[in-house]
Amino acid sequence: MRIGEVAAAAGVSTRALRYYEQQGLITSTRSAGGQRLYTPDAVQRVRWIQALYAAGLSSQTIAEFLPCAHTGVVTPEMVARLRSERARIDHHMRELAATRAQLDTVLAATREPGAAWPADKDAGT
Repeated sequence: MRIGEVAAAAGVSTRALRYYEQQGLITSTRSAGGQRLYTPDAVQRVRWIQALYAAGLSSQTIAEFLPCAHTGVVTPEMVARLRSERARIDHHMRELAATRAQLDTVLAATREPGAAWPADKDAGT
């Protein structure tokens, strides 16, 4: 697959693909004309990379995790690191849920004209 095809299928820019390649997260071969060519599994790999970035992992950490995600082979140290990252993500998810709950409270107050805002309720006590 050419770089534009992978980018379109994975929902990323060609610049992102070049960056991932520079970071060692994906690989390509070159056509006779010098164009990057990727295997069909590159799309799924890029989607996985995007998910890991969205979870807050660095490119260095992703580079460490990708081989075990594809081979299923992990060392005890890697299992500990994966568990640590999972715990960090769980904590972040709890923080996001609390933020969403606060936004829901504010939105509920906007539906009731004249209702006290959540900060107003705290100030009156």
